[in-house]
Amino acid sequence: MDAETRCAHYHSSLDVIAIKMACCGVYYACKDCHDMLAGHEIRVWPRSEWNVRAVLCGVCGYELTIHEYMDSGYLCPHCGAAFNPGCRHHYRFYFEPEDTV
Repeated sequence: MDAETRCAHYHSSLDVIAIKMACCGVYYACKDCHDMLAGHEIRVWPRSEWNVRAVLCGVCGYELTIHEYMDSGYLCPHCGAAFNPGCRHHYRFYFEPEDTV
């Protein structure tokens, strides 16, 4: 991970978040980094825990809750840094799907 949380897998100017994994409480830039380094399977954040600060802005270091991140409009609410909108396609790897009961 570089100083703004980019990794070998995702490294555009918009790839500036890291996610604290529910399974181990460690921030990783992406699921592939977690798979390579953690030695265990990812556990997704249940919706009941989406108020946990689990998303790190790599630009300013602000920790967003999962709700805050999902409602951010792809901008850090603290510094205004732009986040990659394509990350929404990967939410299922980190966060329990919203349509799950």
